[in-house]
Order: sequence, then structure tokens, then C-alpha cells
Amino acid sequence: MLCNGSSYTPELIEGFIKRYDELPVRELWLVDIEEGKEKLKIVSNLAKRMVEKAGVPIQIYTTLDRREALPGADFVTTQLRVGLLDARIKDERIPISHGLIGQETNGAGGMFKGLRTIPVILDINKDISELCPDAWMINFTNPSGMVTEAVLRYGSTKKVIGLCNVPIGMEMGIANLLDVDHNRVRIDFAGLNHMVFGLNVYLDGKNITEEVVNKIAAGEMEAIVNNIINIEWASEFIKGLSVIPCPYHRYYFKQDEMLEKELEEFAKGETRAEVVKRLEADLFELYKDPDLDIKPPQLEERGGAYYSDAACRLINSIYNDKKDIQPVNTRNNGAIAGIPVDSAVEVSCIITKDGPKPMAIGELPVQVNGLIQQIKSFERMVIEAAITGDYNTAMVAMTINPLVSSDKMAKILLDELLEAHKEYLPKFKAYFEAK
Repeated sequence: MLCNGSSYTPELIEGFIKRYDELPVRELWLVDIEEGKEKLKIVSNLAKRMVEKAGVPIQIYTTLDRREALPGADFVTTQLRVGLLDARIKDERIPISHGLIGQETNGAGGMFKGLRTIPVILDINKDISELCPDAWMINFTNPSGMVTEAVLRYGSTKKVIGLCNVPIGMEMGIANLLDVDHNRVRIDFAGLNHMVFGLNVYLDGKNITEEVVNKIAAGEMEAIVNNIINIEWASEFIKGLSVIPCPYHRYYFKQDEMLEKELEEFAKGETRAEVVKRLEADLFELYKDPDLDIKPPQLEERGGAYYSDAACRLINSIYNDKKDIQPVNTRNNGAIAGIPVDSAVEVSCIITKDGPKPMAIGELPVQVNGLIQQIKSFERMVIEAAITGDYNTAMVAMTINPLVSSDKMAKILLDELLEAHKEYLPKFKAYFEAK
């Protein structure tokens, strides 16, 4: 098993420990880059303490050279941020400074996270195909759906699955809403990463979607993730929608209210990225404590709730050929009508030793199909821009995103963000040289 040295790593370690009887991980390699050397040391020491406390024989290794770690890996998880949190701050602050949503996976910010990330992920994927070609690449790196599709289209190995904690958070949230155990709840998920809808909700196999919709419309649903403001939905909208939105839909369906909150935070120097930077610093201070040998509860404030359950249940199900149902980002293969078969979608799948098998959804409800199609077009254009470094393609991608107001504003944002992230965009070398 190959993982990384991020602040989320204790979530994964906890998940592997809990499942050790079914998923007997022998070696866990934590990999980072030179800039993350100190964090890698801190988080690996915590991981070793957690394993020792649990009494499981998992050997933990660290390296700054992924090629040292890859040979023999069965699973490779990727969670990285090109440019670190300072890049996220730019992704958020630059759009907000122009009166637009600034968010790390949506709108202009999400586009530039994709442009920086996709070439790096493809390099990692190339090494995987050379050094451990049978390994599954489990990608947590945002924008997860876009990254997954880039690997499916341009990767050296196609054994990739994108993963997000939002669907499992929705399952947990609805279980809490109904005051029942999470295992009794199942949702038919369909859409894209951070653009996924719950089409049907089942309790003990009985369809209770209407009941859940009415409870959400009545404002009874608590926050699902800590990193998105839980502004209450308009009752009439939820009843008319008749499916379950994810928290990220607020950036599209409640754009004015979300922008108002972001502008307030921006004025105080409190964008989400800046909050996260402080949270990460505090977390790593906690991780340094030689007496700490559990995942600290403060990690949930980072936005990482349920990552261990999502990631480890997926790996466990592949390893043990469980054939259970889980929502993941994978190749559409006709599951959702109207989306290309070779595009990535976030959809409920049967998880087997050969990977995820998407469940047939057919036509999406008309009330959500248009937005999903628009975002898929945006994702495709961002991927093409990330691969080619073509300015015009990037301009189209920026303009067609529903969180960008016009081609004039798209050009302003594109030019500012290109300059801000110049050192992390080598594919755009020709553009910068021609300036």
C-alpha cells in the first residue's frame, strides 16, 4: 500500500487498523516531496504510534522518492496539492476580489487546481504503470472527478478510481436525520464529483425518498461537511427538485448567499483556504505530541470526516471482492445516459476485485441534467487545456463555467490566475513566452 504524508493520513491509518482482520496491510509507504519533509516525519511518527497502540503488524516506511515506494504496491492513494495551501488561497481570493465565488473545486479556483494537478497526477500514473502495473490508483486529489477523467483519457494505466467523502457524508447525514444506523441507509447516487445527487434513498431496502426530501425541505438536515456553510434550502425548491442535492450545490443554487458569506470572510482575511492553513498548522502541532496515538477529533474540522470509511471500505471491497454498492468516480460506460461512455461520473457502483461496475441509471431527471451536462463540458475543456497548455481552450473552459459571469470576466480571471500560478503551469510555457 502506498499513501502520502498529508494531514488526512491519520484517517486512513485508523481505517486500516479497524479493518485489519479483513484487510491485512503488511507495508504502508508514506510519500511526500522535499517541501513536505517535516510534515511527513510528523505524520509518519503518529501513524507508527497508532499502529503500535492497535497491536497490528503494519510496517510503515517513508520516502521522498515515490519510485522507491511503488514497486510491489497493490493500491496507490493520491492526495496532493500542487502549490500547497498558498496556491489554494490564490484560487479563492482572486475570484472573490472580482465579486465571484472563490472555491477550490468549483468555478475559476477549481479550474486552476485542475490545471496544476492533472499533469502531476499523469506523471504519477506513468510511474505506476511502469513499477506496479497491477495496482489500483485511488485518487482523493481534488478536483477528483476531473483528475479521474484525465487519467481515464490520457493515463498510462486506466486502473483508477476517484473518491470523495461527500457521498458517504450524505449517507451519514440522512442516517442521522432518520435516527438510524448508517448501514441501514442506501442512496442511488448519480452525477459528477461535487455535483452528485441522491436520486433515491432506501431504508432497509424501502424507498423513502419523498420522506427524506420533505425533512430536508423542512430544514431538519444538519451540516454534512464542515467546509461548506450550511445555508438552509428554500422549501419549495427542494420539494420541486425531488432529489437530494449535495452541499456543493449551494454554490450554484444559492450563489448570492454563498458569495455574500465569502465576501464577508474575504474582507476579514478569512477565506476558507486561510482558515484551513491555520487548521493544518494546529493539526501538525497536535500530531507532534509523542503521547498522541489516535486520530485527533480536530481533524474533522479540516473537512476530512469519513475519509477513512470511504477509502478503506473501497480498498477492502476490491481486495475481498465484496460486490457491495458504493459511490465512486469511474468510467461511465453508459450508466448515465447522455454522458460519453469514456467520461468519469460519480455514481453508485458494485465494487468487485476487478474494480467498480457502475449501476445503470439511465436518463438523469430533467431538473438536474442541464447543470450536470454544463459542468461535464467544463471539465472536459479544463482537461484539454491542462494537457495542451492552450490559452484559447482555457478561455472557453473558464467562460462556460456557470460561476463565471461573462467572457470578459473569464479573460480577467484567466490572465490573473495564470500569472499567479506561473511556476506550477509548465504546459503553458508557450503562452508565457509569447507575452
